[in-house]
Amino acid sequence: MAITLTERAADRVRDFMNREQAAGLRLAVRPTGCSGYMYVVEMAKDVLDQDQVFESHGVPVVVDTQSLKYLDGTEVDFARDGLNEGFRFANPNVAATCGCGESFSL
Repeated sequence: MAITLTERAADRVRDFMNREQAAGLRLAVRPTGCSGYMYVVEMAKDVLDQDQVFESHGVPVVVDTQSLKYLDGTEVDFARDGLNEGFRFANPNVAATCGCGESFSL
């Protein structure tokens, strides 16, 4: 089981970590949207007992055990496209995404 960041994503997360004094990047999945699930990305203030921690390019990636079954094998990138920027997910578990790109199904 693993979750990885590209170097570009790791650089962006390090910037956030330095500003917010965070323990790492927290990734999760929650039920919502037109396709069923959406990604939750936030800074991890701490690591809980039910969390798994992966290190990628020196950045701790914190994932709760429930979300891990949906995120296992995911690579997270950070991209800019014109005025839009954000994290992009290459998740091998996703069967389909909605038209707006905000949610996915398994």
